Amino acid sequence: MISRFKTFRKRVKKYDPRDLTMTFVDRQDDLDPHSDSGSLRALLPCGHAVTPETLFQWCRTQLEEGIYIFTCPALVKGTQKCNKTLPYTEVRRLADLSPEEMQYFEENMAYKALEKICEFQACPRCKTTVERQDLSNLCVQCSICTVNQGSVFHFCWQCLRPWRGSAPRSDRCLYKGCGNKDVLLLQTCKTIDLPQVKGATCCPSIRACPTCGLKVEHNQMNCKNVKCPRCHLNFCFICLKSKSECSKTTTPFQMCSTGVAPRQTAIPTWHRR
Repeated sequence: MISRFKTFRKRVKKYDPRDLTMTFVDRQDDLDPHSDSGSLRALLPCGHAVTPETLFQWCRTQLEEGIYIFTCPALVKGTQKCNKTLPYTEVRRLADLSPEEMQYFEENMAYKALEKICEFQACPRCKTTVERQDLSNLCVQCSICTVNQGSVFHFCWQCLRPWRGSAPRSDRCLYKGCGNKDVLLLQTCKTIDLPQVKGATCCPSIRACPTCGLKVEHNQMNCKNVKCPRCHLNFCFICLKSKSECSKTTTPFQMCSTGVAPRQTAIPTWHRR
């Protein structure tokens, strides 16, 4: 997923051995057995041991991939993940989050949760988040600007400029060059190879989820299938068919029978149930 990676001020994360709210154990970190042996280990609610640094890095990676409900990745019996939910209050405490890190986590968790249930943009004038109720209408009203300036303020959902054209409903903006920036990104992004899939070369590096339209990237290290973090569809990054449909003719590590799907020319509309 397209993420907003942030660099934090470097600090040593450590537990206070006098903290009676934590349960400390003398065993290896279940998230990273090779982590610093000098760091204290504390138990997660599920009973797995962690250091604050390994828990922080795991949850941060999940957030960067669009996952805002954290789960324990520790292996159970060597093969399956624990997958027990980790409440954010516990993550905040056991990952020793700084105020800066807490703000980053909480803002992004709220953003991802909102993104899952509606379409929204920042108003180009006041920067307030505005939800688009009608997915076919490019002319959107900002209620905050309308109240503040005493007259109706509309803007274009695609080019984010004050509206020019017929209002309050239109599927066409009159600004020259107005276009969907997400479509432009899909059309111009670089191409990548998928080393784990023989013959998978020159694939667009960014795809729009076939179900909800969220922009998704491939890490180039796993099989050809990816999971959309918003609608949870498993789909093939190469042919853009669902995983179940693609697997009827090829395995996850084989080139698709229909080859690389061309660059997408439109963003799928998510019809939420």
